[in-house]
Amino acid sequence: MTELAKKKRPEFRNINVFNDVRTYRLPPAGIVSILHRISGVIMFLLLPFIIWMFDASLSSEFSFARFKAVFNEGCGFVPGWIIKLVALAIIWAYLHHLTAGLRHLFMDVNHNVVNKEFGKSSALTVLVISVGLTVVLGAKLFGLY
Repeated sequence: MTELAKKKRPEFRNINVFNDVRTYRLPPAGIVSILHRISGVIMFLLLPFIIWMFDASLSSEFSFARFKAVFNEGCGFVPGWIIKLVALAIIWAYLHHLTAGLRHLFMDVNHNVVNKEFGKSSALTVLVISVGLTVVLGAKLFGLY
């Protein structure tokens, strides 16, 4: 038998949700693409929160003090750590959207270097950079340094 016949991969033409989804592996480029869309939706939906943070931090000294108190003590029935988690979600969404967008722009400009291996390695690089920067900025947000 040839090597190709031994390693015949399953062929997915019509994916059955109950049978095939458990065995289907999404490649890293697909994961980055889906997360790029999710991060865009998160930033869009949390835009009022982002505008409030920007306004509260720049309006006056009093509003900045209130802004810091919301992050430290909370606001009403919402504790401060939940507000920090929302801010962390915004940080991740921005960083992932930025790095994945730069990856897409690079691939659009350099068509000759785009192949399957580059797609996988650049997608893994985007994931590592966005999660790594999110961890660093999250540690700063939660006061670990």
